[in-house]
Amino acid sequence: MVKHQFQNDPLHNRDVFDQIYKECHKAVYANIFKLIKDSSIAEDILQDVFFALWENKARLDPHQPVSAWLFVVSYNRSISYLRKKIKKNICYVDSYDPFHTVAEEIFPDQYLIEAELNMLEEAINALSPQKQKVFRLCRFEGKSQKETAQLLGLSTESVKDYLKQSKYFIKEYILSRNPTGRIISVSVLVMLANL
Repeated sequence: MVKHQFQNDPLHNRDVFDQIYKECHKAVYANIFKLIKDSSIAEDILQDVFFALWENKARLDPHQPVSAWLFVVSYNRSISYLRKKIKKNICYVDSYDPFHTVAEEIFPDQYLIEAELNMLEEAINALSPQKQKVFRLCRFEGKSQKETAQLLGLSTESVKDYLKQSKYFIKEYILSRNPTGRIISVSVLVMLANL
């Protein structure tokens, strides 16, 4: 496991960053490629993710694994790319009914990803407002538990407890609406496991 304690020393920070990149870039790329299925775009997103790591190095919680942060950021960037791609390719017609079956055959993964994201968003929206804020700050904006506690005027223990409760609630919410588990992907479960 990489010790990712960035400091005020630029040379030390560069060494830490290089070590994280060396140990994690292949796994992060694999996660991106699994969603994007285009090596060129996956490489671009990989570079964006590591650029974001460098920009946010001072805000990382040294007690949390950097790999979890990288996974969440790479997943979010990949999904954002896919959403933009889908929106760009939308043709406006009077009715989509005749195209529905054909679209499912052509883009099954994208529909599955959209379904997962919608279900995850529903679960997050079903949380209490305070838990939603904590979850979004920590999981989607990459804030540490300490930063989130400071921003919301909470104790770090409260933030930790909210994340634990949110993880359990979201998992149960998704499973209760999808008992067969067909819509839940490994990526959603891994994100929940990293809470």
